[in-house]
Amino acid sequence: MSMATSANFDPFSQSFTLLLRNGTPFNVTLNELDDFILYSVQISINYAAQLGACLSFLIVLLVLTKPDKRSSPIFAINAVALTLNFLRTLLQCLYFTGPFNKVYAYFAVDYSRVSPSDYANQVAITVLTWVLLVCVEVSLLLQVRVVCVTVRRGYRHLILAFSVVTAGLAICFRLAFCIENAKSILSLESLFPLRWLASATNITTSISICWFCAAFITKLGFALDQRKKLGVGAFGPMQIIFIMGCQTLIIPAIFSIIQYFVDLPSMDSNVLALVTIFMPLSSLWASASLDYRKQSTGKPKFHGGILLGSNGTASTGPLVDKKRLVGPLSPSETATSSSSQSNPPSPSNIRDQGVNVDLESQKMVVRGLRHN
Repeated sequence: MSMATSANFDPFSQSFTLLLRNGTPFNVTLNELDDFILYSVQISINYAAQLGACLSFLIVLLVLTKPDKRSSPIFAINAVALTLNFLRTLLQCLYFTGPFNKVYAYFAVDYSRVSPSDYANQVAITVLTWVLLVCVEVSLLLQVRVVCVTVRRGYRHLILAFSVVTAGLAICFRLAFCIENAKSILSLESLFPLRWLASATNITTSISICWFCAAFITKLGFALDQRKKLGVGAFGPMQIIFIMGCQTLIIPAIFSIIQYFVDLPSMDSNVLALVTIFMPLSSLWASASLDYRKQSTGKPKFHGGILLGSNGTASTGPLVDKKRLVGPLSPSETATSSSSQSNPPSPSNIRDQGVNVDLESQKMVVRGLRHN
């Protein structure tokens, strides 16, 4: 080998020869082989991450959701969506470990050793993706319908009509792509001529998700503003749903946009996966916050024998019998309680014992101020 040839030789881009079934040779470069391996690794990581996340959140949803809330349609749809996305990503991972992804089968376009079950798995992937989209659209439609129940009838009907149209377009485009994709898998033909259909499917899905979430969080934003004007500033379920609604809007929208600018395999699949994961997460968080607020405000509080409300002020209503909360009273306590009932202490006596009361609290029957 001459010095010139040796200087121009790049060992990382050299090619090797393979033979077709009829003995015809063809060349494959190391760069092509590297791209094939890199693509398989990147997309497998993507699907494996989705698989693990969906399985984890499905377990969390089943464990943390209370039995009385498992009959709700939102819980059923969220659980079904997580299950569908888990199965979809599992089948995708099986593709990259099956005969479709063999080196020779890929470069020689020879899929003679692919079994019918492998074809069925690939067709099932595109069908599961369509069913998953239906679950997501129905869940978002139900949530928007519930949130907009207090909106004026004309605006509510307009919002619901536009929601149905956007959801229907996304579902129809996904169904058309599902059918064409299944045909190309069974006939082993490229779907490249119908790339416009794949792009239209991604665009309509992104528009639908952004519309639902925008309508959702806009209504909640107005509700939170009204609560703030009324002096209700506590961090509660509505704030949580608002935050998760923003997250459901922004993050999938970012993924749906950057897929046209970043060369990462199957970036569009993350859009449905993220919405599927965020929907039960927001409901669980809001439900947990609501339960905590009920527990923290539902129990009466005693301070110095005076029943306090949830905000720490003295109650102006009838007092709860303390023995029902802390058990039976001792004889001395019973005598003290009886005497306090027959002779209620005067406001001056109450102030002498270190309890500051206003005019309203002076009218209350105070029992057991000095049980200790």
